[in-house]
Amino acid sequence: MSGRDEPAIRAVFGSRKYGWRVELVVLVDDDGKPVGTADKAGVHGARTPRHLAFSCYGFDASGRLLVTRRARDKVTFPGVRTNTCCGHPAPGEPVAEAVRRRLRHELAVDVTDLDLLLPDFAYRASANGIEEHELCPVFVGTVVGTPQPRPDEVESCEWWPWERFLEAAADPTSDVSPWARLQAPLLDGLRTEYDTSPGARSRPGAG
Repeated sequence: MSGRDEPAIRAVFGSRKYGWRVELVVLVDDDGKPVGTADKAGVHGARTPRHLAFSCYGFDASGRLLVTRRARDKVTFPGVRTNTCCGHPAPGEPVAEAVRRRLRHELAVDVTDLDLLLPDFAYRASANGIEEHELCPVFVGTVVGTPQPRPDEVESCEWWPWERFLEAAADPTSDVSPWARLQAPLLDGLRTEYDTSPGARSRPGAG
């Protein structure tokens, strides 16, 4: 790699030291405008600064949702059941590209028909002394490939009918993530018109 290329790589993906990559997240203000970056490894704490993230809901051709359980050693909300994929765009990275990158990384799948349905979704939630504080646009898409969970990211995954996930998100005793509890009814509220393809009656935003 040339010296001219190194600063650009460092700006997007962080610096390398002793063989470790520093992954950066984008800090944002109340209007969603970038105001800086922070090391992902250290940004989450009792009072986490607001930063940019995303959620993705991946469906199959029958309208079933790929539901994942977060790995037990995750810093934030370990072991909870949640939507297909979550993550953080790198500085300068389009959010849709970050969605595709994380789906490949966590589940070894791709996605088509990727749609941004909740561009302004944001939330704040805490568990075990660790807070999430995110501007978290929500995407839906069609999963391509057979999921192969990466154990350090995803403990397990399974296909659920959308209605089952909605019921779990509404159940206060379930182990669904706090962001998915908020997102699921908002996505379901977008199901106003449907086409006649298989699964279209189950997938939010279809129509």
